Amino acid sequence: MLKTLRKDLLLFSAGGIAYGAVELIWRQRTHWTMILTGGACFLALYKLYGRFPQLSMPERCVLGSLVITSLEFAVGCVVNLGFGLGVWDYSRMPMNILGQVCLLYSVLWGLLCIPISILCKILHSKTSVKYKEA
Repeated sequence: MLKTLRKDLLLFSAGGIAYGAVELIWRQRTHWTMILTGGACFLALYKLYGRFPQLSMPERCVLGSLVITSLEFAVGCVVNLGFGLGVWDYSRMPMNILGQVCLLYSVLWGLLCIPISILCKILHSKTSVKYKEA
């Protein structure tokens, strides 16, 4: 159990750092809540992709987009709408929901799931979980 907790913490940390780096590259800024969100997203995707190794790459991308968008929406409702921190605001983007998520970024998250899925596949191969070839 301690080994699993340590592995999950490492995956969470790696996901958070990567998410923060993507934000710094894309927006030139980030927020600590986004690092936590990124960690949660990566850990969730790692576990889901491992649980359902038969998913095709398009299915992984759709699932990943749904997971990331859902977590981003939940965090946005708390951080931006609840606490008023204004970490991000998509209200000017078309097809947004409460200014917290929008279709464009959901699609971009889906595309980002291609390298995420490949990384998860590599990490899972170290523990003998096999993926269906895309």
